Amino acid sequence: MSAKAEQYDVIRKPIITEKATMASEHGAVVFEVAMEANKPAIKDAVEALFGVKVKSVNTTITKGKTKRFRGQPGRRRDVKKAYVTLEEGNTIDVTTGL
Repeated sequence: MSAKAEQYDVIRKPIITEKATMASEHGAVVFEVAMEANKPAIKDAVEALFGVKVKSVNTTITKGKTKRFRGQPGRRRDVKKAYVTLEEGNTIDVTTGL
């Protein structure tokens, strides 16, 4: 497996919500990442894929809610998010796609 493919395994997709948009005004970008990904791996993947300098990485795990699917009780999956703060002068435009 190539190094680029491994980085795409670490970073799943960008998260575009109202809260993520507010974070982007302060130089941060929010990504959904693999549950087993650690902060150094996330930093390396973002720097390699987008060619930017990362200042810091903060992560959070959102536990999946119990919901009903087609009348049956089910559970949404857990999601790990990474708030990646970039160095001054670096930007990532997540609306264009990876």
